[in-house]
Amino acid sequence: MKTRILGRSGLEVSAIGYGCMGIDFGYAHKLSRADGVKLIRQTHERGVTFFDTAEVYGPWTNEEMVGEALAPVRDQVVIATKFGFDINPQTGAMQGLDSRPEQIRKVADASLKRLGVEVIDLFYQHRVDPAVPIEDVAGTVRDLIAEGKVRHFGLSEPGEQTVRRAHAVQPVTALQNEYSLWTRGPETNGIFAACEELGIGFVAYSPLGKGFLTGTFTDAGQIEDGDFRKTLPRFTSDAIASNLALVALLKRIGDARAATAAQIALAWGMAQHRWIVPIPGSTKLHRVEENIAAEAIELTAAELAEIETAAAEIGVTGDRYSPQGMAAVGR
Repeated sequence: MKTRILGRSGLEVSAIGYGCMGIDFGYAHKLSRADGVKLIRQTHERGVTFFDTAEVYGPWTNEEMVGEALAPVRDQVVIATKFGFDINPQTGAMQGLDSRPEQIRKVADASLKRLGVEVIDLFYQHRVDPAVPIEDVAGTVRDLIAEGKVRHFGLSEPGEQTVRRAHAVQPVTALQNEYSLWTRGPETNGIFAACEELGIGFVAYSPLGKGFLTGTFTDAGQIEDGDFRKTLPRFTSDAIASNLALVALLKRIGDARAATAAQIALAWGMAQHRWIVPIPGSTKLHRVEENIAAEAIELTAAELAEIETAAAEIGVTGDRYSPQGMAAVGR
């Protein structure tokens, strides 16, 4: 697989990464640790070198799985993980945000142990904590970098001014925000402008619209209990019915290319900027292979223009998160 550099950091990763969250967190169907380890290794064997996890996934179990899977190829991969939530140590429940310096250090040490690595390649603040100045967060990660525990600093779902303030203390290597054909906020809210100006890479999570842009969903009844998408406004029956027009658009472009809707969605995202790296996730190997194959698809200017025009006419129905979830992004 081709590679991309995240901004001006020099951090080189596969052009398409792999989001590990869904292996054992967030969805109704979870893989066993053995099956998760196997899938991660198969994903690497097919050319992926960029793997994304977080302490809150599980919580804690996802990092352990990723660490075990990638231990034999540690020198060939880039592992990203995240801090920033207050997690009940007994129940694993999220109790809010916590990016106090002492908590960041505690999470770093625990993540190093769970991953079984000597250094975290990319350490993101998972969500901006309004109770802690971002300068304190960036300064703490700067110190962890100086101590050799972390290589690169990242932020997930920050606002533009937060990015600029953090970058002034410790250069930010990557921003991880949701981005796809149905979530295009970074284009207009200053995030892409900051990436271009400051030389920051952009890691697109949910580049397939949490699975919607693959064409899998036609009705909310398909979403099982225990799947977090049940809480999302875009996955109500009315929203799904309205948003299926986006899927039809992707399928139309894909049919002319002998490609799937998912592959066109990923190719579209990668075509927007040279420093964008999507991290789709799947628990099925054939879907991983389908996603990886999107790297070879280069959409023409005419195809990109057709998608742009049609998408503008279609629009998107529903917020991407609940009101509480939306309040936690863009700070």
